[in-house]
Amino acid sequence: MAKPRLVYDDDCGFCTWCAAVGARYGDVEPVAFSALSPDQKARLPEDWRESTHLLTDDAVYSAGAAVQGVLIRMTVLFVPVFWLLERVPGYDRLREWCYRWGANRRAWWGKFVSRGSL
Repeated sequence: MAKPRLVYDDDCGFCTWCAAVGARYGDVEPVAFSALSPDQKARLPEDWRESTHLLTDDAVYSAGAAVQGVLIRMTVLFVPVFWLLERVPGYDRLREWCYRWGANRRAWWGKFVSRGSL
């Protein structure tokens, strides 16, 4: 089984920092948008530049689901937390709303953490 690949926007300092944290503490391999292979691009949704993605051998997770997948691979402490959250009605909508809220403020987050601050 291949290591899951975290696909991120390498033009965004905050996104690059997040990918570096995921790779450092989680079991994922970061892959920048600019370094995607044709096969990897073919697996992504049509609007792939709009969010981060997690590519596993058998699935593609995007946006909040991708972040959740990385967090689970960072520490086993997140496994029961997300197991419980996924049983809460509306959790998936809230997760995606939170992802989009944060993603829409990438420039602001980048003032605090970015590619050079790890």
